[in-house]
Amino acid sequence: MASLGRRAGSYICSELCGSVLNQRRYSSSRVDWKPLRPMILKRIKSRSKEYPIKRMIPVAEEVVRARQIVTEGVSTLLNVVPVKSCKFCPEVHIGATGHEMKTCHGFKRMIKDRPHKWGPGNLNDILVPVQAFHLKEMFQDEIKHDQRFDFARVPAVLELCHQAGADIPDEVLYRSEQLSTAVRGNSQQPAPILPDQLRYIGQRTLDAWESLRLGVTKLLLVYPSKVCKHCSEVHVGPSGHKARMCGVFKFEGWKGMHKWKKAGVDDLVPQKIMWHRRPHDPPVLVDSGRDYYGHAPAVIELCMQVGARVPPKYHCMMKTHGLAPPIQ
Repeated sequence: MASLGRRAGSYICSELCGSVLNQRRYSSSRVDWKPLRPMILKRIKSRSKEYPIKRMIPVAEEVVRARQIVTEGVSTLLNVVPVKSCKFCPEVHIGATGHEMKTCHGFKRMIKDRPHKWGPGNLNDILVPVQAFHLKEMFQDEIKHDQRFDFARVPAVLELCHQAGADIPDEVLYRSEQLSTAVRGNSQQPAPILPDQLRYIGQRTLDAWESLRLGVTKLLLVYPSKVCKHCSEVHVGPSGHKARMCGVFKFEGWKGMHKWKKAGVDDLVPQKIMWHRRPHDPPVLVDSGRDYYGHAPAVIELCMQVGARVPPKYHCMMKTHGLAPPIQ
């Protein structure tokens, strides 16, 4: 009786194993894709009908409003708070005089550990401009190299919001270059602003900055965007363009072709990280104390200078409760 049970069990196991193996073999090697090809091509062509997603349109409109508030707030604060930028590298410092740390690498990164040469800063030193091609349709053909001048360049955040369904006027979409030039060339003495008004502008700008980054993070979960692995070129769309503008491989085998990867919020809305001076630090940051000083995004540091409340998530980066450098 026991032997009969063992034979029945082995027979059932062999039948089950054979059916599983046959099923695996069928699913991996016997699928005929020819009948499915028309359906797949039709699905690819009709995917544009699903965009823009109606639930994401309010998010895109909120991002456009937050970006406008951040731009206006930073432009106003730059007339009150002194900002310095290095002439040979992207380093920025908020204060009457720049720091004395030797962290300059030059505009071609051919040197290192050199002192900075400070000059007056402008809007682009705080809000790093990120441009992208303005597409007529989200799922259009790839931009070829000889078509790169046929498409306008607009801020990448506005292009993302445009593809997400936000109604952006042309004077806002193409105003970025005019705004930076106007801020740089404005030498008139601004009207004095009361401290309470400055604190309100700083807090409003900081809150809008956080709302801007949060909204862009939400949009990137739905709308595809690409960034080059070797340069800062950004393309908003399902696939990158074919314009050969990558400077890393310009004279090598790649011939300036970009190598795309998925973009993040820091690629579209970069945080300009700068050194942060705490209350117990010396008036001028010196090179010997670089291991003790903290960092902060430039927008957060600018708003904090006029009394805005910094979110707790930045306290670790700023080393708020860290030790001061030893006195020499």
